[in-house]
Amino acid sequence: MRIAVTGSIATDHLMTFPGRFAEQLLPDQLAHLSVSFLVTDLDVRRGGVAANIAFGMGVLGERPLLVGAVGPDFGDYRAWLERHGVDVGGVRVSDLRHTARFVCTTDADLNQIASFYPGAMSEAVEIELAPLGPLDLVVVSPNDPGAMVRHTQECRDRGIAFVADPSQQLSSLDGEQVAALVDGAEVLITNAYEAAMVEHKTGWSAEDVLKRVAVRITTHGAEGAVIAQPGEDDVRVTELHRGHRHLLDR
Repeated sequence: MRIAVTGSIATDHLMTFPGRFAEQLLPDQLAHLSVSFLVTDLDVRRGGVAANIAFGMGVLGERPLLVGAVGPDFGDYRAWLERHGVDVGGVRVSDLRHTARFVCTTDADLNQIASFYPGAMSEAVEIELAPLGPLDLVVVSPNDPGAMVRHTQECRDRGIAFVADPSQQLSSLDGEQVAALVDGAEVLITNAYEAAMVEHKTGWSAEDVLKRVAVRITTHGAEGAVIAQPGEDDVRVTELHRGHRHLLDR
């Protein structure tokens, strides 16, 4: 099976501030905020939802096709992905923008101040799936919103099964876009909050959503996940003890 994973490709810069942001902010001066935090460490990680999914599949023995847009600074990341079984033939390299970057500082209370630079990701909307060859399944993960809609529609037009994984981009999409991403999906994956957001933005009930997809997977953090299919009893998956997952009931 040839699987394409579309979505974000980024570099994450994660820093730790040993103090508390709240102690450094003056409530009566927030309109003129200009502050710098001395951090204790910097952890640079290879990130992006699509790249992370593709990497996971690669180390499990698959050969996923990564589809996304990056900058000319992608060289080391590209080599690393290739060494771990990822086909990067679907990656577009921008002549104008750097690879997307997430910069985040976390304080002692686990509060965070973060910025996300989309960079080359904004060019992902220009990527067409057809020239990438025959595909059996396409994962549509968080990406430039226009690219997500385009890839989903192309899957419908070409009769390719697709997985809808809108995740954190749900907040950036309107109801029409969310409906376009979900309708006809082989699998819809969200957490519980995102599941509610899908229903709120589309105006669909949970039953309406389930009529439009083959499988709906909703994660519930430490409580596990629920796998739902039209006309079938839900399958509930929970972690009963370390290292093992069990199917509780149908």
